Amino acid sequence: MEQDPHQRRTIVAGEEIVLTGSEVVLIPLTPSHCSPLERVAGEFAQKKSEYPFSFVPLTAAEVRSYVDAALHQRQAGERYPFAVQWNGTIVGSTSYATLDFWTWPEESAQMRRRGPDAVEIGATWIAPSAQRTRCNTESKLLLLIRAFENWKVHRVTLKTDERNNRSRRAIERIGARFGGCAQGRHGRPRWSAEGLGLLFDRRK
Repeated sequence: MEQDPHQRRTIVAGEEIVLTGSEVVLIPLTPSHCSPLERVAGEFAQKKSEYPFSFVPLTAAEVRSYVDAALHQRQAGERYPFAVQWNGTIVGSTSYATLDFWTWPEESAQMRRRGPDAVEIGATWIAPSAQRTRCNTESKLLLLIRAFENWKVHRVTLKTDERNNRSRRAIERIGARFGGCAQGRHGRPRWSAEGLGLLFDRRK
């Protein structure tokens, strides 16, 4: 009998996933990353007005709260958070922001046995000094390779606030296509780029 979604969620939550590229290493987020992330938060605090549509921790207390929440979500198998290391320095965080485990008929060839059926890449904040470099692009590539080639997911989704043109352009630069808008939390519009899931559809 195949593992049910809860069992698969528990397995993924317990994995120590390290993703290594030429300049970027994505390391499972831990409390030890609070100190370097506080320095990143300090960069954002100095440029707060430039990021009106992005939630980014701006103080040491907000960083600790952010890390605590992310680790709680990982333990529950709802999210997998990483610290982003670029050329040896921690410059931010990113995540598989949601992990979707679907229920399939027994023995279905469509069920993903080693991981989730679909993921959302998000909760990304990269230090302003590391933006418009290959850091974010390589981070996304590492996450996509893991999702499609290892877990063989059916779909990857990326979302941002509709008004966040900076984030929308960054998503489009990696080849995603606009998928539509939906209402997010607090009634805010959410811009969804699901093109990657269509371009690499594993259900065919």
